[in-house]
Amino acid sequence: MVNHMKQSKSTVLLPVLLIAIGSGWLLSNMGVTPDVDWVWTLLLTALGILTFVIGGFDKVTATLGPLLIIASGMSLLRQTGRISVGFEVPVLMILGGVLALIAHLPFIPAPRWLITKPTE
Repeated sequence: MVNHMKQSKSTVLLPVLLIAIGSGWLLSNMGVTPDVDWVWTLLLTALGILTFVIGGFDKVTATLGPLLIIASGMSLLRQTGRISVGFEVPVLMILGGVLALIAHLPFIPAPRWLITKPTE
């Protein structure tokens, strides 16, 4: 049952992503929203969310998932002229370091693929 739920979440993500990208693209072309590369921006968000859907919550996903989602938001801010690349990249580097430090907290589990099973 749990495996079926995990599988259905990941198969629903692609159609939702296509709808979101198409909607953003259409709204940009109609002049309703600023001219933004919606494919890149929403792809970063989708990859961040997919990190948790596929990998669960562990030291790697606790770093990578939020970093990708925040990178998406910062990319949107940069593309709309609110921040510069000179601000975006250093902030993402600092954030990556902070998230990596947070991932060292003992209550965040190691990834399943890293844990070795004892041989019998």
